[in-house]
Amino acid sequence: MTLLLDTHVVLWWRQGGRRLPREVRAAIAEAAVVHVSAASAWEVAIKIAIGRLDLDQPFEAHVRDAGFETLPITFAHAEEVARLPRHHADPFDRMLVAQARVERLTLVTHDRAFLAYDVPTLIA
Repeated sequence: MTLLLDTHVVLWWRQGGRRLPREVRAAIAEAAVVHVSAASAWEVAIKIAIGRLDLDQPFEAHVRDAGFETLPITFAHAEEVARLPRHHADPFDRMLVAQARVERLTLVTHDRAFLAYDVPTLIA
């Protein structure tokens, strides 16, 4: 299985994964590849800038130290966003759905709104 982690899942994983269900922790640990989107890096940067998040090291270091792969945003991903139904208004989450669809990834999130989309999803 190849995964795409929602931003909060990356942060929870780096905190030791206690907030993640056992089956989700196992899926992440056993996945062939685990991706983290550039959209998550952007979301984290905004949260840091407005004082809603504080990290002990750059987000990229968290991703790298966990052994996850970065997933850039491409034109194909952006075009897929336009084809998505409006189940979710958050632009970062919509990008994650688009990336999962284009790249055929399973999304890992705590947000049940993702279930409305035609994309494999693991609920954390």
